[in-house]
Amino acid sequence: MTSRTPILTLTPGTVSLADLERVFRNECAVRLDAACRPAIERAHGRIAAAAAGDIAVYGVNTGFGKLASVKIAAEDTATLQRNLILSHCCGVGPAIPRAHARLMMVLKLLSLGRGASGVRLEVIDLLEAMLATGVTPVIPAQGSVGASGDLAPLSHMAAVMMGAAEAEFGGTVMSGAAALAAAGLTPIELGPKEGLALINGTQFSTAFGLAGLFGAWAAAQSALVTSALTTDAIMGSTAPLQPEIHALRGHRGQIEAGATLRALLEGSVIRESHREGDTRVQDPYCIRCQPQVVGAAMDVLRQAAQTLEIEANAATDNPLVLVGADLIVSGGNFHAEPVGFAADMIALAIAEIGAIAQRRIALIVDPVLSHDLPPFLTPNPGLNSGYMIAEVTTAALMSENKHLANPCVTDSTPTSANQEDHVSMAAHGARRLGQMLVNLERILGVELLCATQGVEFRAPLPTSVPLQRVMAKLRQTVPPLGDDRYTAPDIEAASALIISGEIARCSQIPMPELSA
Repeated sequence: MTSRTPILTLTPGTVSLADLERVFRNECAVRLDAACRPAIERAHGRIAAAAAGDIAVYGVNTGFGKLASVKIAAEDTATLQRNLILSHCCGVGPAIPRAHARLMMVLKLLSLGRGASGVRLEVIDLLEAMLATGVTPVIPAQGSVGASGDLAPLSHMAAVMMGAAEAEFGGTVMSGAAALAAAGLTPIELGPKEGLALINGTQFSTAFGLAGLFGAWAAAQSALVTSALTTDAIMGSTAPLQPEIHALRGHRGQIEAGATLRALLEGSVIRESHREGDTRVQDPYCIRCQPQVVGAAMDVLRQAAQTLEIEANAATDNPLVLVGADLIVSGGNFHAEPVGFAADMIALAIAEIGAIAQRRIALIVDPVLSHDLPPFLTPNPGLNSGYMIAEVTTAALMSENKHLANPCVTDSTPTSANQEDHVSMAAHGARRLGQMLVNLERILGVELLCATQGVEFRAPLPTSVPLQRVMAKLRQTVPPLGDDRYTAPDIEAASALIISGEIARCSQIPMPELSA
């Protein structure tokens, strides 16, 4: 990180999806609005008083989970918190991406900033400083069941704050102590309840859910562009895009998808060439029902977005300090069921966007269905196979996403000696969205290749100006397919345009927005 690193000031409880996406994509440093600091201090004062008293308060002067009945002496509270963090550093598997780890840290800041966790301002300051200087904890991907918080991954974060575990700084992985020292920061000794405040909560699951949401929305926008190209390539009808059809049904996503497709195809000479005399009465569903399917997926993504935006602004550790009522109360806000449901919804949307795209690819390579395009879109079929196996690859990816889309939130299993007897599985439910997005982006990349090739076979008839821009963008890196060649790099290059969102942007057609 440098002095030019953008710093975003966030107010806990009111942070928008747009701000969260900015944090995720741009590695912003974050500070909490100073107005939240008095509430943080008041909650800490209540915890300090409880720690000095004789009454057992969970997480302050007791053991944890099944050991909550064990009272801890006041002189042992610092050791209690340190032991909690180190014993819970049980994550396994590869380290999560840096952007996800940083988003998780920001989400933890927002939760602590609600003034219900009881931590000192020094905890807030250290998290902000780590984000500003680029000290990023190494967080193993596996180990959370999304119930009593994302305990294992958040413990790896908290351990770095104590000078333990591992962190990445300046592109090098080193001990937490070394990373803090290199950044000019000092490890913190956790006080009463602070370790529990750091590791109780849904921030790991929510970070992955938000990353999946942002990627899925960008893919939905790209799918509108690739589907419009395919529609023109197979000389499909635009009659099903008539706005009155979608208004009569009333779903926002469908209405917006139909409008976007109309704008993308407006002015296509290919479309005008077959309005009269076309013997086909109706197109297959993968062409005719695009607004209904992608629009429905957009609506589902917006529902998930609402849940995740609320969760990102929530206080989710335990116990919570209710300053107004002068209470410290054990509850269950750490249970990630809302996040688990949201992740499953996003997974369904990703799978369905890919499923209908794959059917469009199958349509365009089939000369029986593609309205006289060459078999597998090669100018010399037989000697050449064209996009025959590229379509097979998309079938494999589509099938994999169907399996991955099975719900995770219903797969509860008891943990912690049956104290935590129902869990959300939100963590791996959200993590699996990353692989699903990679699969979807490659499906759409293959559709971009096939649809562009198909439209070029309609020459001299041109497609619309927005779609011509899209084709020109692809042709900057991938030439037309004449004789067969090594195809894998073409797929990766086309997929990169999907992943970056460049295909949707270069069309210069306004795309539906995730937020209202």
